[in-house]
Amino acid sequence: MSYDNLSGRTAVVTGAASGIGEAVAVRLAAEGARVALLARRADRLETVAAKIRAAGGEALAVVADVTDDASVQAAADAVHGALGTVDLVVNNAGVMLPHPVDDGRLDEWQRMIDTNVTGVLRAFTGDLVTVAARGGTADLVNISSIGAHLVFPTYAVYGATKAAVTQLSQALRAEFGPRDVRVTNIEPGLTETELADHIGSDEGRAQVDGMLAAMGSLSAADLADLVGYVTSRPRHVNLSQVVALPTRQA
Repeated sequence: MSYDNLSGRTAVVTGAASGIGEAVAVRLAAEGARVALLARRADRLETVAAKIRAAGGEALAVVADVTDDASVQAAADAVHGALGTVDLVVNNAGVMLPHPVDDGRLDEWQRMIDTNVTGVLRAFTGDLVTVAARGGTADLVNISSIGAHLVFPTYAVYGATKAAVTQLSQALRAEFGPRDVRVTNIEPGLTETELADHIGSDEGRAQVDGMLAAMGSLSAADLADLVGYVTSRPRHVNLSQVVALPTRQA
């Protein structure tokens, strides 16, 4: 399905070097949006940007770390200088580091909190409010997880960060909705991404592999199509909360 009314929009996608972020950036560009790709891996970003340009799209690769204020501000300056005001933001950057709580991995807990939660707050909200005030369509899309609701052993802190994203999305909607900025929270179930590569134990990887074998998974392209759909609705329609699961995942 094509979403023609995304043409001409200016989007920022975080975590755009791979997985869901890459697929979202490619899809939005294919629909005619100008896309700024933000992530830490410069080589991967350039590869994705080159793929978009080769297909006739417009892409800007910006190296940025969403956990660092100075990095995010420098990225915002680069995006504004090259593309102007942003009207669509997809907060996709995330990290999943499962360990039992009694392992006491404070470094990993902080990394997940800084990336998965604080990183969401570093959005281009000023741009979105400005666009909406002018009568344009403005979207803030947060990629959460079904882990915000379901409990998985060893995923306590990851699940807590995603529950925070879901709650934060509701709070942001209360702040920005009255100003005509749409806020959408998407909670994917099992999805084929690089997040599973972050798992440091053989037992943890075997657990994920077992779930994938039993229930299947969504693809990154499935989630990209969903982002395209929710952001292409008429300006007065906000699909506020979307849970997307493989059919076999209860």
